[in-house]
Amino acid sequence: MADVTRDDAVSEQAGKDLFQILRDGSPRTRSELAGLTGLARSTVAARVDSLVRLGLVKPVGTAVSTGGRPSSQFALNSSGRVVLGVDVGASHARIALADLSGRILEQRSVSLAVAEGPAAVLGWVAEEGRALVAERGSSDDLLAVGVGLPGPVEHSTGKPIDPPIMPGWDRYDVPGHLSAELGVPVLVDNDVNIMALGEREIAWPDVDHLVFVKVATGIGAGVISGGRLQRGAQGIAGDIGHVFVHSGKDALCRCGNRGCLEAIAAGPAVAAGLRDAGVEVETSQDVAELVRAGNIPAIQAVREAGRLIGEVLTTCVSLINPEVIVLGGSLAHAGDHLLAGAREVVYARSMPLATSNLQITQSRSGANAAIEGASMLAIHHALSPARIEAMLGEER
Repeated sequence: MADVTRDDAVSEQAGKDLFQILRDGSPRTRSELAGLTGLARSTVAARVDSLVRLGLVKPVGTAVSTGGRPSSQFALNSSGRVVLGVDVGASHARIALADLSGRILEQRSVSLAVAEGPAAVLGWVAEEGRALVAERGSSDDLLAVGVGLPGPVEHSTGKPIDPPIMPGWDRYDVPGHLSAELGVPVLVDNDVNIMALGEREIAWPDVDHLVFVKVATGIGAGVISGGRLQRGAQGIAGDIGHVFVHSGKDALCRCGNRGCLEAIAAGPAVAAGLRDAGVEVETSQDVAELVRAGNIPAIQAVREAGRLIGEVLTTCVSLINPEVIVLGGSLAHAGDHLLAGAREVVYARSMPLATSNLQITQSRSGANAAIEGASMLAIHHALSPARIEAMLGEER
C-alpha cells in the first residue's frame, strides 16, 4: 500500500512538472514530455488535452518527421488567459490587463488619493478591472489579480498593517474584497516589493541577487536573493527607511522613532531642509524639478541624501551581497545626483570583493515597474503547480 501511495505521489508530481516545463515557451511533443516527466504517453496526452481546453497550452506546429506522421508540438499559450496588475500609490491608482508572459495589453489610471479609503480605491479597481476583462473577452479568462500598496503588508493575509499614509486601511481585507468582486485569487504586497519584481522582469531577468530602493515620500527596499523575492517572517524585509542613522539621531520620523533614514533622506526631509535654507519647495516632486532645473542647493541636498542612503546600503551589501542595486522613485529620477552620492559611500566603505562586480544604477523601468511587478505577482500564483492542479481538478 505504501508503494502504491508513493507511486501515486510521484505520478502527481510529474504531472505538475509537465506544465512547468512548458512554461518556458519551447515547443515539445507528447513523446518529449513523456520522456522528461516519466509519465505514460497516454497520461501525457490526457493532461495536455486538458491544458489546451483550459487555454493554458496550445499546439504550435509539428516536429520534424523521422519517419511516419509528424508529431504535434505544444507550448505555453501566453495569450489564452489574462491577469490584472494593480498599482495603488499615495495619489494615484493604475490597473493593467496582462497576458501570461507579462505583456501589458491595456491599462488605465486615475488621480485618486489612497487616503480616500479602501471602499473608494478598491471600488475603482473592481469597476475598471471588470471593464478591461470584458473588453478582452469573457470573465472566465481572468486567472488572478496582483496588487501593490504603499505601506506595510502582512504577507500571510495580504492585509496592510498600520500603514502611515493610508487612513482606514489598517488590517483591511484587501484580498477578500477584490476576490469577492472579481471572482479570482488576489495577491497583495507592498509597492517596493512589487517594483523589485517588475524591475527584475523588465531590466534584469538574468540577475538573481538584486536590491530595489525606492526614494520618494518614504524609503524602502525590495530584496531579491537567489532569484526569489525575500519578504521575511511577516513581510517587511527591506524596510530600510527605518534603519537608524547616527547623523540624524535628533530627527523625528513619522514612525515615532528618531534618527530613521527616512526622516533625513526621503523627499519630505530633503524639502524641509531646503526650506530651512530659504528655498521655496514643498514636495518631493518640487525637489526633483529644482534638481532638473540645475538649482545648486537642491542638487547638493539630493547628493547628500544619496550619501546617507549609501551608509545603509553598505550594510545591505555586506549582508546580502547583491549583484545590482537599483534606485527608483521621484528623487532617483531627478538626475544622477542621488545615485552619485550612494555610489560614493558604498564603493568607498564596502569590501572590494563585494563591489568588484556590483552595479548601482537608476531604475530602467521607471513608472512601469509597479504595474509590471503586480502582473508578475499574479502570474506566478496563477501558474504555480498548486493552482494548475486545482484548475485541472475543476476541469475534470
